[in-house]
This record gives sequence, structure tokens and C-alpha cells, in this order.
Amino acid sequence: MKKQAMKINTMKNQKGMTLISWMVVLAFAGFQFMLAIRIMPVFAEDHTITSIWKALETDIELVGKSPKDIHKSIQRKFKINNVKDIDPRDIVIRKSEGYNVVTLEYEPRGKLVGPLDFIVSFKHEAKIKSR
Repeated sequence: MKKQAMKINTMKNQKGMTLISWMVVLAFAGFQFMLAIRIMPVFAEDHTITSIWKALETDIELVGKSPKDIHKSIQRKFKINNVKDIDPRDIVIRKSEGYNVVTLEYEPRGKLVGPLDFIVSFKHEAKIKSR
């Protein structure tokens, strides 16, 4: 009877997490937060680029324009929207059956911790009617 009472008594005392367990959980949550802080700006910028690319297909002013004019228009939109990490050489414009196909393929890179880096790959494509 004493052993059983002692067993129940110790079970009542062992509720919740220990200090070390909380420290491990907080360290993991802190690391996740740090990852989000470093990587989210890359995805925010890509969201802006995605909206620019969607607008390209419906932009009436670009219909029938030369690839050089389309390229200038894209760079102007990047400047207006504060997109700075895109190299203009990453924008490729090719002709294809009545369309100018505009492609942007890029890989932003960044630092995480110490020698640990990240690379994210994005690709966007839009078709603009040519006359």
C-alpha cells in the first residue's frame, strides 16, 4: 500500500515541463524565428515580382512593343516597386508564335548563421502579344 501511495504521490509532483525542456523549446523557436527574419524578405520581393509579371500579360501598352522596350518597361516597374536584387541580364525575352515570351529565372542567396547560407530558386514567365 505504501509503494502505491508513493507512486501516486510522485506522479502528482511530475507535472509540466522542466526548465531544460523549456530552454530547448525556446531555443528551437528562436532559431525558427531567426530563419523567418532572414528568408521572408526574399519571398516578399518575389511576391512583388509575381504581381509585376501578372500585370505584364494584361498591359495593353506593351502589345506590339520591341523586346528592348519591354525590357525598359520591366526595369522601370522594378525601380518603382523597389526591386533591387534582380540583374537585368536575368530577364530573357524571346519571340514565339505571335507572342514575346518574357522569362525571369533567378536565385537569391543570403546568410543564415556563420558559414550557413540559403539559396531560393524562382522562375516567372509571361506572354505578351506581338503584332
